[in-house]
Amino acid sequence: MKVAIVHDYLNQYGGAERVLEQISAVYPQADIKTAIHDPDRMPASYRSLSIEATWLNRLPRVNRYHRLFLPVYPRAFESIDLSGYDLVVASSSGFAHGVIVGPKTVNVCYCHSPPRFLWDYENYVAREEISPLRQALLRPMLPRLRKWDRMSADRTDAWITTSELVKERVELNYGKTSTIIPPSVDVSRFEVGEGPGQHYLMLMRMVGWKRPDIVVEACTQRNLPLVVAGDGRSLEGLRKIAGPSVRFVGRVNDEQMRPLYRDSKALILPSEEDFGITPLEAMASGRPVIAFGKGGVLDTVIPGVTGVFFEQQTKASILDAIDVFERTQFDAAAIRRHADRFDNMIFRDRLKTFVDEQIALKRGARRPDAALQLADA
Repeated sequence: MKVAIVHDYLNQYGGAERVLEQISAVYPQADIKTAIHDPDRMPASYRSLSIEATWLNRLPRVNRYHRLFLPVYPRAFESIDLSGYDLVVASSSGFAHGVIVGPKTVNVCYCHSPPRFLWDYENYVAREEISPLRQALLRPMLPRLRKWDRMSADRTDAWITTSELVKERVELNYGKTSTIIPPSVDVSRFEVGEGPGQHYLMLMRMVGWKRPDIVVEACTQRNLPLVVAGDGRSLEGLRKIAGPSVRFVGRVNDEQMRPLYRDSKALILPSEEDFGITPLEAMASGRPVIAFGKGGVLDTVIPGVTGVFFEQQTKASILDAIDVFERTQFDAAAIRRHADRFDNMIFRDRLKTFVDEQIALKRGARRPDAALQLADA
């Protein structure tokens, strides 16, 4: 069976790229297609993958200013030649689902979210701090891009979403039903912490819309030990408001983050995420999560068992949640068992089972294994 994986762009590394790695593990011989690719910004392991970028990659400075090229992304993805492929899996939060495939090709989209700059424009430009000039350039493009995005959604045979929140967005924006297969972590790579822990942990990209400021303010006011891991445009401002109990460690790699989780009291997540990988990493370390109770954490955190929610993105609300957390006893082994439900191997099995079912439906076979035999013939 000839397989292609289509990903929005490969010039930055984050949660979507971790999902891409798991899709690639299910289909290790797949060709990976993307709009733009900057090998220097990707992990060294990507150099062993078969990655092909579109003509967009040849335009000057496109990898540095890729958002400026939004109007031509639809054309770039439609130009990808997918003739001869039996299966196409798109990993999309932008335009990757818009590829054109043949009538016999099974076309599945793993949707991280419909494009927020199209369907949640006002919140997007506010949170990304888009300049008025760029907003003026972007706004006239929206009606045409929304029309294309909605139309191209009809090219997909089946949709997978990360969480209930994204499932609702796909239904609202595209009128499509979807199956939730949440992103995953390699649970075995994390050590379960012992004892009460030494510090609270905030590990994420430091940008304003994620509200790291309220965590720093809360821990400074109570003189609570907080480790801040990550970088971003808000980092210097956070340093200015932080007290002596707050320690900044900058951006950390996988090896450095594991002991931070293991030795923590809890992970604090102040942002509303479409899904959120860091809560799973904390729970794989047997540590609970103190999270803003909206978005993807509602699918992963169990109040009183694996964490505590706070209702408002305010310092006072976080302090109230910390009070609840400190009065609650958590079982590290139970938290780890919960994290086991989100292990990489479970993700791979669920993805393969789902895709096999879609192949069976497309081929008119009764069983997924029969469909694979037809596809391999």
